[in-house]
Amino acid sequence: MLICTLPGSFPEKSKFKDHLNMKYASNIRPCMVYERGFTLLELLVVMVIIGLLAAYVGPKYFSQVGKSEVKMAQAQIDSLEKALHQYRLDVGTYPTTEQGLNALLTAPANEPRWQGPYLSKRLPADPWGRPYQYKYPGAQNDFDLFSFGKDGQPGGSGEDADITNW
Repeated sequence: MLICTLPGSFPEKSKFKDHLNMKYASNIRPCMVYERGFTLLELLVVMVIIGLLAAYVGPKYFSQVGKSEVKMAQAQIDSLEKALHQYRLDVGTYPTTEQGLNALLTAPANEPRWQGPYLSKRLPADPWGRPYQYKYPGAQNDFDLFSFGKDGQPGGSGEDADITNW
C-alpha cells in the first residue's frame, strides 16, 4: 500500500498507529503531482469529430445558399413582370426587345403615354451579376423574361437551370 502526500506535509507515523499497521507507515512518500489536461490523442479525436461534422453539415448549408439565389432570381423576375404589365397598361404594348427593360426606367423616344419610372431603383441584375434577358414578342408568353442561372448558359439543371417567367 502506497500513501501519497505532498512534499512538506508528511504525516507523523504516530498518527497512523491507530489506523494502519506500522509496516505500511514506512511506505509514506511524496508522489508527483500532475496537472490535468488533454492528451494529444484526445485532441486529435475531437478534431476528427469536428471535421466529420463539418463535412456533413457544410454541403447541406451551401446547397441552401444556392437555393436562395434561385428564389431571389424568381422574385426579381416576378417584380419585373409586374412592372412590365404596368408599362403595358399605360403605353398599350410591352417594350420591344430593342427597348428592353430599360424602358421601365427611362421613357422611350416618341412615347407620350409613358408614366414611369416603373421601378423604384435601378434595373436589377440576377443574383450571379448578369442582366436579365427580355424578348418581346416572346416564344413562351406575351414576353419572355429569364436568367440563364448560375452557369450563365442556356439549359442546365439545379442551380444552373434557367429561371423564367413561364
